[in-house]
Amino acid sequence: MSRKTARELAFKVIFAENFQNEEVKPEDIRDALLKETEQMDEVTKEDMTYISEISHGVYEKSKELDNYIKEHLKGWTMDRICKTDLAILKLAIYEILYRDDIPYKVSINEAVELAKMFSEENSPSFINGVLAEIINKKEK
Repeated sequence: MSRKTARELAFKVIFAENFQNEEVKPEDIRDALLKETEQMDEVTKEDMTYISEISHGVYEKSKELDNYIKEHLKGWTMDRICKTDLAILKLAIYEILYRDDIPYKVSINEAVELAKMFSEENSPSFINGVLAEIINKKEK
């Protein structure tokens, strides 16, 4: 399985978490999604580690990630962001902040690609703008 596909599955776990109660753990959602995926035979130990680390990390750091998003919104409020975009942003921001093995540009590009596949027409540029602001501030 490619990292791109593993990231897509991690996104789906994060997205599904938006609709669960606190008693459902990311691992339970991940396992349920993986059972349904056609690529289950292709999932390597490395893929599982990535998906688990990302989905659990976003779950654990959700409030902090929300604060990063709020801080970099221009003319938007959190309640206006669709759940799909919110999940994509959280995944990408988590990678940017906590994964030194993933270059910023890759996280941004993959977030934009996820938005093209799963979200609304204007979402890729919105997500790109928020993430660019975060990177600019982080590099200062």
